[in-house]
Amino acid sequence: MARLAASKGAGAIGFMMAPSRRRIPLESIASILMELPPERPLAVGVVVNESPLAIDQIVRLSGVEIVQLSGDESPEMVKQLDHPVWKSIRFPAGTTIDEANRVLDSWLAPSRPVDAVLIDAAVAGKYGGTGHTADWELAASLADSYPIILAGGLTPVNVATAIATVRPAGVDVSSGVEVDGAKNPGLIQAFIEESEAAFGRLKPG
Repeated sequence: MARLAASKGAGAIGFMMAPSRRRIPLESIASILMELPPERPLAVGVVVNESPLAIDQIVRLSGVEIVQLSGDESPEMVKQLDHPVWKSIRFPAGTTIDEANRVLDSWLAPSRPVDAVLIDAAVAGKYGGTGHTADWELAASLADSYPIILAGGLTPVNVATAIATVRPAGVDVSSGVEVDGAKNPGLIQAFIEESEAAFGRLKPG
């Protein structure tokens, strides 16, 4: 599936490294990346509540270029990491734009900002991959000022509308391209094609 995503123009490929049915052993990730062409998409390692030392080991053993923090990590932790970092943020229902701005500002502080923030759906006890959609209205307000990657419940059917509504810097998908818990080649291709077309329509002229 990684080769398919790469061949269809995906900008990044994510690998789940936290306890999950989607978890992939580090050695398997390294093998997959070695089999892809040199111009492959960026490899993102998704971690949940790991220590900086563990994250450093994960990066070395897997070969990923970006670490996505998807747990309850604090902004101060970014200063302890030597790798590009994305942060997944889930805003509870009722979060105001001012509250969201404060959270994002803490992760984008000039001293050591993350490279991007993912806005995902907030589901109690879950760290992503739930199939629920995020608050698009809130995400749209944030996307005017921040490098937002929209996640949460995106599929080939709704991703074009999501992009037109939120105007994010990128989109993220997992469960939305699965059938019976397994990634589906046709859905992956459709998602990428729908996303590219929608982003193309955002460009002036």
